[in-house]
Amino acid sequence: MGWNERFAGEEYLYGTTPADFVARQAWRLAPGARLLSIADGEGRNGTYLASLGVQVTALEPSENARRKAAELAQERGVSMQTIDADLRGYDWPRGEYDAVLACFIQFADTAFRAEIFDGIATALKPGGLALIHGFARRQPRYGTGGPGVVEQLYDLDLLRDAFPRWEVLHQADYDADLDEGAGHSGRAALIDFVARKPER
Repeated sequence: MGWNERFAGEEYLYGTTPADFVARQAWRLAPGARLLSIADGEGRNGTYLASLGVQVTALEPSENARRKAAELAQERGVSMQTIDADLRGYDWPRGEYDAVLACFIQFADTAFRAEIFDGIATALKPGGLALIHGFARRQPRYGTGGPGVVEQLYDLDLLRDAFPRWEVLHQADYDADLDEGAGHSGRAALIDFVARKPER
C-alpha cells in the first residue's frame, strides 16, 4: 500500500499532536526561523512548529496527507508552505534553511537515505540544525511502527558518521511508549539526534 492510500482515511494516521521529540526540541528554534520538514505527512509536526512562530516549509508527496495538513493548519490558525515533492531526485535548495526536521522518514533504503542526509546538509545554512528522529535498530522486536527492515533503522554511530565534523547538541538511544495514532502505538525503540552544521 502506498502512502497516499495510507493517508486516505479521515482519521490522522499518526495523530495530530507533534512527535514528543519535536515538542522537546522546539526550544532550539527561534520564532521566524526557517525550517524544512521533510516527508511531513499529515502536518502534526509542521503545524505545531508553525504555531510557535517558525516559518515551516513542508515537503510531502501524498495528496491526501497535504489535504489533511491544510485542514489541521486551518484548525490551528497557522500557515505553512507545503510542497508536493518526492525526496527521490528532489532538487535540494542550497543553504536556505535554519533547520531541517526529519522525523520518522525510514522508508528509504541505505543508498536513498544517504542522498537524503546529503540533501539535509545542502539545504541548511552554515550553523543550521539537523533534527533527526526515528526508530532504533531493535524496533522490529516491538512491532509498533516502522519498516521492519533493520537496515533502514538508525543507531547513533550511523548518524554521527553521516554528519562528520558537525557539533552534536543532543543524542539519545532509548525506549519509550508511543501514543501517536494507529500508526505508532505502544513501546518503541527510538533515536534522537540534533547536530549543528559547521560554519565553514
